[in-house]
Amino acid sequence: MRPGRPTGRRGAIAALGAAALGAHGAAAQAPYPNRPVRMIVTFPPGGSSDVIGRILAPRAEARLGQPIVIDNRPGAGGNIGMDAVAKAAPDGHTVGIGAAGALAVNPSLYPSMPYDVGRDLAPVTLVAGIPFVLVARPGLGVRTVPELLALARRPGAALTVAHGGTGTAMHLSAELLAQTGGLRLEPIPFRGSAPALTAVVAGQTDLAVVDLTSMAGLAGTGQVVALAVTTGDRVGSLPEAPTLSEAGVPGYESVGWFGLVAPARTPAPVIAALNDAFAGALREPEVRARLEAIGTVAQPGTAAAFEGFIRDETAKWAGVIRAAGVRLE
Repeated sequence: MRPGRPTGRRGAIAALGAAALGAHGAAAQAPYPNRPVRMIVTFPPGGSSDVIGRILAPRAEARLGQPIVIDNRPGAGGNIGMDAVAKAAPDGHTVGIGAAGALAVNPSLYPSMPYDVGRDLAPVTLVAGIPFVLVARPGLGVRTVPELLALARRPGAALTVAHGGTGTAMHLSAELLAQTGGLRLEPIPFRGSAPALTAVVAGQTDLAVVDLTSMAGLAGTGQVVALAVTTGDRVGSLPEAPTLSEAGVPGYESVGWFGLVAPARTPAPVIAALNDAFAGALREPEVRARLEAIGTVAQPGTAAAFEGFIRDETAKWAGVIRAAGVRLE
C-alpha cells in the first residue's frame, strides 16, 4: 500500500470531491457566451440609445453566436440602468448601452451616485456620436458665427439659447460655447431637441443647440439659420455648416455619445470577445448607414481607447458644470 493514499470511505469521498472539482473546472472553462446576452438600455423604447441597440443587436449576436435580449431600464438620466449593469454578474452575459450622461456627466450633476464608473464598470467600446447644430432665428440678423460673436459681445448683450433639458449634452454644449467664446448666453431648457428647435422657429429664443436629426426637415427652408456644427470635423449630411472651432471659437468641440460597458471584473478575454462582436458590427457598412440615417456616427474602437475617452470626457464636463453652476437634485 502506497503511503498517504486514502482508502475506504475517505477514499470514496476524496474521489467524489475530485470529480466535482473537475466538473466545476470544465464548467468554468465553458466557451463564452454559453447563453443569451442581456443588453441593458438606459432609456425607454424608441429613444436614440434604444434604436442604436436594436440596430446593433442582430449583427453582434451573429458574431457571438447567442441571442441578445434588450432590457430597457430608464430613469435618473441613465443611472438606474447603468446601476443594474454595475451590479450584474461579471461574466459577459450582461452589458449596457449608456450615454455620456450616465458614463461621464452625471457624477458631476447628481449629489450622489449609485455606482462609480471607474470602479464598477468595464468599458467595451465607444459606439456612436451625435453631432449637434447651433441654429439661430432668422430675425436675429446673423448668418455666420463671426456675426453672432460680434452681436453677443456687444455691451449688455444677452442672447437666449434653447436646449433639450438641464444637464443634457445639448445644454452643456451651450454652456461650453458661452465659456469658450466668452459670451453671455441664457440657457432655456425644453423637453427635448424638437421643442427647442420649435422655439427658435417661433422666435421665442435667439439660438438653440439641437441634434442633427431634428434639423433634417428644416435644412434649407429658411425657417432657421444653421450657423455651425459642434463636432471637431464637418458633418457629411450638413456640409455647408462649418465647425464652431473653424468658424471663430478655436478649440470648441462637443458631441453626444453612446458607449457599451460591462460589469467590472469581467475577464479580459470576455471583454475582447464583446469588443470584437460590437465594434465589428459597427464597422459593417449597413450598420454605419443605418446609424447615419438616425443622425449618429458609428465610432468603434478598443476598450482601452474608450476607457481613456470616458476619463477625458468626465474631466472636461466636470469643469464646464462647475463653472456654470449646473446642478440636479
